[in-house]
Amino acid sequence: MTKLLASGSFVIDWIHPMVATWNEFENQAWLDSQLSIRGAESVSQALKQLLAMADAFDIKLGLREASMAVRHLQLMLAKNECVNLTAIKEPEKALILHSLDSLLFLKVLQSHNLLLDKNQKLLDMGTGGGFPGLTLAGCLPCQVTLLDSVGKKVKACSEFADDLLLSDRVQCVHGRLEEYAKVIHGSQDVVVARALAPLDILLEYAEPYLKRNGYLVFGKGKPDEEELSKAEYVSSLLGYSNVSRETFELPYGMGHREIFVYQKTSRSKVKLPRKNGEARNNPLANR
Repeated sequence: MTKLLASGSFVIDWIHPMVATWNEFENQAWLDSQLSIRGAESVSQALKQLLAMADAFDIKLGLREASMAVRHLQLMLAKNECVNLTAIKEPEKALILHSLDSLLFLKVLQSHNLLLDKNQKLLDMGTGGGFPGLTLAGCLPCQVTLLDSVGKKVKACSEFADDLLLSDRVQCVHGRLEEYAKVIHGSQDVVVARALAPLDILLEYAEPYLKRNGYLVFGKGKPDEEELSKAEYVSSLLGYSNVSRETFELPYGMGHREIFVYQKTSRSKVKLPRKNGEARNNPLANR
């Protein structure tokens, strides 16, 4: 049986799905259809926790968006039993380290008034289990591309998008960053990534994808001064303006987060993309 822990954390039981009964929330029919699992108490608790944390971080998050995020997390942790998507297996930790962490991107987008409409495009580089890109797709009406070089992860994300009824505007792509940039060159309004590579390398990966005046939003742990110095040099080389650097402390001492925002404001002095592996093996910061 699903149980509610004394600490207020939760365990989600995914075995033998059935429609949950909802008494505490509005929009019950929608929730029933989207969160069809056994153990409504555990999901109810997860929703409460996520909404409370979003409020504490001043993230504008409705019940529908929170429900989508919890359902995404449920699907990802269930799939993680057979496909390696994350090392974080405890739902109460994953709610913070995946769902809330992804929603911090939403906060930053909101603070810069980057509320992308249905005709705009967002790319998530190295999406893994769909964080932050699929979580953002549940909160924003834009077109979203989830890109990863691992085919099993891309297939899993496609299944998640189908379940969340987002497949009409979420595309899941198996490919390398350098190669797919040639396919959708200069088409993206926003590019996001979470803990994928050092900042200077992320700046290079993202540049070919962006429209002029498009934005990069990158999540990091605690970059050191050397990484920041390299990023400053490469950003000027590639035509970026540094818009903001925002810091957050996750609840319960689960870590420090920094989100960097850059805007593509001028032409790159380097022709990109380079060949596969060049960004890591021969970083622009070393020139």
